[in-house]
Order: sequence, then C-alpha cells, then structure tokens
Amino acid sequence: MIECWDLKSKGEQTPRNRFFVSLQLFFMTFIDKQLAKRGCRTLESSLPSCFSFRSMFAFTCCAFLLLLFGLPPLDSTTQASSNDEPVLGILAQDLYTPKENHNAYIAASYVKFLEAAGARVVPIMINQTDEEYRRLFKSINGVLFPGGGASIFSSGYQRSAKIFYEMTLEANRRGDYFPIWGTCLGLEQLFLLTNGVSLLTRTNTSGVSLPLNFTQEAKSSRMFRGFPAELMDALALEPLTENSHSWSLAMEAFNSSNTLTSFYKVLSTNTDGQTEFLSTVEALDFPIYGTQWHPEKNAFEWRKPYVAHTPSAVRVTFFMAEFFVSEARKSFHRFATEDEEKRALIYNFSPVQTSAKNIFEQVYYF
Repeated sequence: MIECWDLKSKGEQTPRNRFFVSLQLFFMTFIDKQLAKRGCRTLESSLPSCFSFRSMFAFTCCAFLLLLFGLPPLDSTTQASSNDEPVLGILAQDLYTPKENHNAYIAASYVKFLEAAGARVVPIMINQTDEEYRRLFKSINGVLFPGGGASIFSSGYQRSAKIFYEMTLEANRRGDYFPIWGTCLGLEQLFLLTNGVSLLTRTNTSGVSLPLNFTQEAKSSRMFRGFPAELMDALALEPLTENSHSWSLAMEAFNSSNTLTSFYKVLSTNTDGQTEFLSTVEALDFPIYGTQWHPEKNAFEWRKPYVAHTPSAVRVTFFMAEFFVSEARKSFHRFATEDEEKRALIYNFSPVQTSAKNIFEQVYYF
C-alpha cells in the first residue's frame, strides 16, 4: 500500500524508519536552501501531494547529490548570462613620426565609441612580448583593430593584431567566446590575416560618406538584425558611413578566394564608381566583424565636413557600438586582481587635443 507523502506521518515509527525520516529531512532542508538562493519554490511545494515514502526518499537523495556535486558554485561566471562589466582592448599603432617618449597612439574616438556602449577600455601596446599579450587576452573581453596608417604587413600594429587574431580563433574553437572588430585598416588587416595574401586594390574612397548597399544576408545577420527598420532604411538611403581609405577588397577578388568566401559573410558593399568593394562583413563561424567605414566618427569626430552628424548618423554610431559591446558581454575573461585591472585601463592616460591639421579631435599617445 502506497502511503501519502506527509512530513508529519511516515507510517510505522521504527528506529530504522526514524533514521531515514531524519536523513530525508536533512536532505530536504539543504535542497530548499539551495532552491531559495536560486529563486525557486521549495521542494515539497513543487511535488505532487501524494508520493510514496520510498520514492520520495530516493528522489530527495538524487536531488541532494545533484545540488552538492552537479552544479557550479553560485559565484561562478557560468551562472551569469551576461558580463555586465566588459573590458575591451584597442590596438595601439605605430606613429609615422615617433615623438619623444611616444611611439604609438590610439584615436580617442575609438575609446569613446566603446565607452558609450558601457565598456571600459584597455590600450594594447605595440612591441610587447607574446606572453604579455597572452596574459592580456585572458583578461579582456574582446579587441578592436582601429583604422589608421600603420602597415598591415610589417609593424607593431600588424604583429599584435596577428597574435590576438590567432588567439581568438583558438579560444572560440574551444568554446571560449571572444570577439574582434576591425574598422577600416583593421578590416584590411583581418582580410590579410585570414587569407594569408593581400587581395586589396586601390579605390577612390578617401574622404566620402556613402549609403550602404545591403546584401540579402544583412537583415538576418548578427550585426544588423537588432537594428530598427527605420535606421536600416536610413543606412541604405543616406550617406551615413564615412570612408577614409585608399585600399579596398573588391567583390571580384573576394569571390576568387575560397578562403575568404568560406570565412566571411558579406553584409554590404559600396562602389567608387568603378570598383564594387566589401564595406561590412561578419565571420560565418566566429564573432569577428568589420567595416571598411568608420562608425565611430559620426558622434565623435568633427574635423571633416563629409562626416555625417544627423540624428540618424549618430544613432548608427551607438547601435554599432552597442552591438559589439553586447558581443563582448558574452566573454567572461577577467583580470587576476582589481589592482591589475586598474593599472591596465586607459584611465591612466590622458587624451591630447591635436593640431588643426590632424583628422582626429583627440589622441592618446603612448
């Protein structure tokens, strides 16, 4: 005969039964405390009103063992669905003419771009050791390859980009989420790192804002699927994307490379009137993204008249930044100590207002 599950009545109260009842109550108390910490109902209130004592005892033991050994600790990052304190690295790049005590720089607009979406920034210095780069990789949640004038073939920028690119591929293959973003020169660097050989061609695209020619894959892409429809329309119809590059990857060259076509999805193209080139891409199997245009400039650079500052243009800046930072929130790398993190952050440096000839409003020098 099956007895109803009742904490106050467990059938015949033999010494053996009393032992199992006491053990079961201990298990249930432990389980209920763990469930409460996780915002769940108590075990007794979650079960049918009639359960055999033996079945209930077996169930309770299994639940106890699962909670004790099968679940990660409550403070484990695996319990969180999002990293609410992302830290992103930005590659510094070689100064064309080194200054006294300075051989590299980062334009402040890239820092503001990421900070505006809720990230903190760490400058990734050039000419560091491989071990220093590996240590930093394990501490940050993504990296941005900025635009500029450094060599993508041989420079401090190229070397650090190559190291972080290879670590990113390795980490993501083993399930350790880590995103990369490349802007302008950064995208050109990504193409070279992926293909091994440069397929870039000269284009007349230095100093012009353009609308995007979206591909069919754009709306369903990771990058653009969260964009409002009206902003996608504005990107397609208005010149909101600033281009400052003399080199591009032509669609013809892209389609000729099995390596590139199997790695990247084309989200938009543009043309200089003669050559159709890739302007926005995302990797098929990795959280790697790139734009040949500059999303950061619309909100933070004011030196050139062809940079759009309309409400739609500024929204583009923030939606692009929010997307990349949201990717970084999926990474749970962290610094070993709070002091180490504080020493690494860009807050330890001050941006400098540049001369009127410079295309950037402010620059960090290192």
